[in-house]
Amino acid sequence: MSDPVDPVTDADIDAYVDDQLDVGRRIEVEAFLSVRPEVAARVMSDLRLRDELRMALAGSNGMARPTTTEAARRLERGLARGRVLAVLQRAAAAAVLVGAGWLANGILGPIAVTKVVASTQPPAYVEEAVRAHKTTLVREAMPSQMEAPRYDADEIRAATAIVMPSLPGDWKIRDVQVYPSRFGPSVEMAVETKELGLVSLFAIRPGGFDVVKPTIAPSGDVSSAYFQIGEVAYAVVGQGDAGKLDRAAEALASTLY
Repeated sequence: MSDPVDPVTDADIDAYVDDQLDVGRRIEVEAFLSVRPEVAARVMSDLRLRDELRMALAGSNGMARPTTTEAARRLERGLARGRVLAVLQRAAAAAVLVGAGWLANGILGPIAVTKVVASTQPPAYVEEAVRAHKTTLVREAMPSQMEAPRYDADEIRAATAIVMPSLPGDWKIRDVQVYPSRFGPSVEMAVETKELGLVSLFAIRPGGFDVVKPTIAPSGDVSSAYFQIGEVAYAVVGQGDAGKLDRAAEALASTLY
């Protein structure tokens, strides 16, 4: 079979491992792998590791199980070899940390969970999220600034390596922009919601791997609920109730596991 018109990229292979492709694209990826034995062997290893982690976590009651520990160690060794699969990191490593009750420091070593305390300073990307939200509000008040509500999650992932969470059904996208930041490209999505009014969903790659559960960060007249899964960090920013922002962030985070 000849190569597909749309070349298979590393992002496509990541999505294949994470069961995120439609049937047509899966067939194209499988055709690509069928004539590349070395790449196919690597993908099969990643699929096996993913399934082992899922099996290890099945029936977990919040304590780290021996099988989970071993699967986590295999994941760490795989990452140490330099085979960085962003989607696999998000789906597998984050699930291990959550399944272990956020007590994975002794298991994963350098891949540790950030323990967030209310008095700690929020990460620098939260400031970027607030700034982007305020820029969006300025654009909203300017009729000359055209909104761009067309949203293509795959295009964003291909251009920025940022995977966006799935939105609740009653959230209406009003504008999507890619803004520069100190960390590189960021995604700013203006969304109209029933409970929170106009909020921003901000996503960025801050330059490090971490897992941070949703945490509130007040900032003057707006509040943020930020979280990080793997190499991508997110923030929900708005002027609504902070508790509702936190619950919205938890719901968004759950779509990424």
